[in-house]
Amino acid sequence: MLFRTLFLLFLHMKKPYARTLREIFLHVDYSRNRQHPYNAETYNLDRMRELVRRMGLPQTTFASVHIAGSKGKGSTSAMTEAILRTAGYRTGLYTSPHLHTFRERMRIDGALIPRQRLVALWKKVKPVVESMTGATTFEIITLLAFMHFSEPPVDWAVIEVGLGGSLDATNVILPAACAITSLSLEHTDLLGDTIAAIAAEKAGIIKPDVPVITGPQTPVALSVIQRVAKEVGAPLVRLGVEWRWRLREQRPDGLLLDIFGPDSTITDVSVPLTGAHQAINATLAVALASSIADPAYPLSPATIRRGLAHTYWPGRLEQFGQQPRIVLDSAHNRESATRLKDALKIFPHQRLFLLFGASSDKDIDGMLDILGFGAAEIILTRSFHPRAADVPTMARIARKRFPRKMIHLTEDVAPALSLALSRAHPDDLILVAGSIFVVAAAREAWRDFHPSAFSPDDWVYTPEPIDGQFTPMLPRK
Repeated sequence: MLFRTLFLLFLHMKKPYARTLREIFLHVDYSRNRQHPYNAETYNLDRMRELVRRMGLPQTTFASVHIAGSKGKGSTSAMTEAILRTAGYRTGLYTSPHLHTFRERMRIDGALIPRQRLVALWKKVKPVVESMTGATTFEIITLLAFMHFSEPPVDWAVIEVGLGGSLDATNVILPAACAITSLSLEHTDLLGDTIAAIAAEKAGIIKPDVPVITGPQTPVALSVIQRVAKEVGAPLVRLGVEWRWRLREQRPDGLLLDIFGPDSTITDVSVPLTGAHQAINATLAVALASSIADPAYPLSPATIRRGLAHTYWPGRLEQFGQQPRIVLDSAHNRESATRLKDALKIFPHQRLFLLFGASSDKDIDGMLDILGFGAAEIILTRSFHPRAADVPTMARIARKRFPRKMIHLTEDVAPALSLALSRAHPDDLILVAGSIFVVAAAREAWRDFHPSAFSPDDWVYTPEPIDGQFTPMLPRK
């Protein structure tokens, strides 16, 4: 099959690059195993500060914006970068995790970091990393991104927080502005089990005299953000107050909205990402980009429209096929599942088939409660990420919640998708959700089923093992 051919080519033709990834992921990787306390000893900024100091403080060579949050920070980051690039700036974009290829995590002007570039940067960094104790995989990746953006420097780097905020490796930057997307309960075993505790962690990216733009928040979360901003003297800008939006149309392929700022109105804004929440993310991206624009050269409405129209962020309410319709979304907690369920009204359908897989540390019960209700059948599966929940565990949860519903078990996403296609009628909808890794696997399966379904430059044609340990994949039947 095409997948295995690509996989073997990756291993045998890209040996220096593959070896580089393997060496990076052999370091302490909290994304593989979250059974570690979230504190300043484990997630230690002192380590990251020492790493960047030894490499010449690369993060100080370019201007940056910093984005934290529970939901939508990736979409907001992608939109912000697209606006700045359209405005003529040379841009860097740092996000995590990746969908298909590690190279997605660090991009300049939209282009994935070249393999040989990553290999060369790792050769520079490796001696420093190995001379220190306890450097983590995410710290190393963040350092590599900073170096990529600094040689030569980009004009603006959009930096997405990995986890939390205050102790995240990205928090060594001094941004020109920062943003906090809507907050909800997430990673409660690490960040705290209240909105106030999570808001305090996210607000840790707020810096003195640096503007902070916040998306819509609960009263508790907003009060924490307001308190921290006041304590450090950071100007606070709020969506819903200083910046507003009007959603005019939702379509399966995107949105049409108007955005209203303190000094400008941008009408007829088209965004190629759908769902009412993406209107909020687009408004936040416009507010953030506007906050750093040169007053002598403000972002024009035309620039903002073109930038948002060219945003590329796959796997978010993404649609394939028509009969039946397939929708993929990376929703991975109860709150995002609720938003996803609400957005399904955009996609006309009769019956709903849920293809679901999640990471073991996520709120599986909560997501299934939202997404499984109303589904005609549920197909449980798993990705090959080390934290993927095992199918029997998910099955026990699903059968307890839906004892009369037909529930299928599979150990791989490709056969799960084949099963869903065989059971759905042309006017039904197949929803793939629960994990970005399951969404990635579904995109790759669809590529195998329909090799010309994607544009030639889609990331789906650059698949890699899910992690640096090269977790074995099940062979495609």
